[in-house]
Amino acid sequence: MRLAALVGLTFAAANARAADVEPWKARQNAIIVDAYELNSIDWDAMLKDKRIAGFIAKASDGLPESFTCTGDHGGDTVAHCKTMWRKYAVSRELYQTRRMIARFQGLLWGAYHLARPGNPVDQANHFLDYAEPRDDELMVLDIEGIDPEDYMSLEDAAIFAGHIKARTGRYPILYTNHITAKYIAANRHQHRLLSRLPLWYARYKPDIRDVFPMGNWDGYALWQFSSSHNCGKKRCPYRVPGTLNDIDVNVAAMSVSELKKVWAQGALLPEKPPIVTVVASAKLGSAPAASAAVSIPLTQPLLISRAEADSGSGTGVDGTVTGAISVKAAEVHLPNQPERR
Repeated sequence: MRLAALVGLTFAAANARAADVEPWKARQNAIIVDAYELNSIDWDAMLKDKRIAGFIAKASDGLPESFTCTGDHGGDTVAHCKTMWRKYAVSRELYQTRRMIARFQGLLWGAYHLARPGNPVDQANHFLDYAEPRDDELMVLDIEGIDPEDYMSLEDAAIFAGHIKARTGRYPILYTNHITAKYIAANRHQHRLLSRLPLWYARYKPDIRDVFPMGNWDGYALWQFSSSHNCGKKRCPYRVPGTLNDIDVNVAAMSVSELKKVWAQGALLPEKPPIVTVVASAKLGSAPAASAAVSIPLTQPLLISRAEADSGSGTGVDGTVTGAISVKAAEVHLPNQPERR
């Protein structure tokens, strides 16, 4: 039994390493291409790569454009408005064409919304009107950063995701980079919805062994590992036939058949309890005081005597500590204990 358990742990550790270190090199793992309207794709050539299991296309971008071409357009000229109309019509027709080809060829299909500042409900409606997602298609909210001047704020992103759920019965997954994901994870008690969306993780390094677990994320749903950031003429993590070096490539640490079962997503990840760090000094009878720092999941109220607590949801009048806080110091008195032998 012990040998079997050891072998099982060894395989589990090997699988974890395989998911964290260049998983695109494992031929059983599914590859997913994602593209926007300016990416060039030769479909006949691309489809020769039988590892490609899915295609995610850019759908909407920020708020919907105004196409009346009359009146005030916030500085836009009528000529600009007409140009935007043509670009929008062409990009949407391209989206629908790519979707038809991909689905006909048996590829999984997904669509993402590039989130910008502006009304999140209007953006969610714009995405659904543009992408027209089916029940078996992946929906993605793309958050490129945390500066609300340049990108949709995290508070608005939660509203966007909630509105998608209200209209479709499913949540989107979250696409973002390491800095943004780390921020959301570290502040998950403030961003409870976003921190529980499955993560499409953008990171252009060969391994992520020191990344997860991160907040509620034990791992990634998809890992975008190759793009114009790290793919050139001489070196590229993965070359997709029929595309240029600017194509984005992703991996799922599972087989195509396994990916098909979970592709559409739609549910939230489990919410982990907040962590409380307790730094305490204790006296064992007449022995000198000892101190230690212990981090524990806060799954129930914590009773502390003479504690100084940092900001969080605070302490009750009975000394009960609740919420995501850090306890700086506490003194605990223990009776004399026999020496362990």
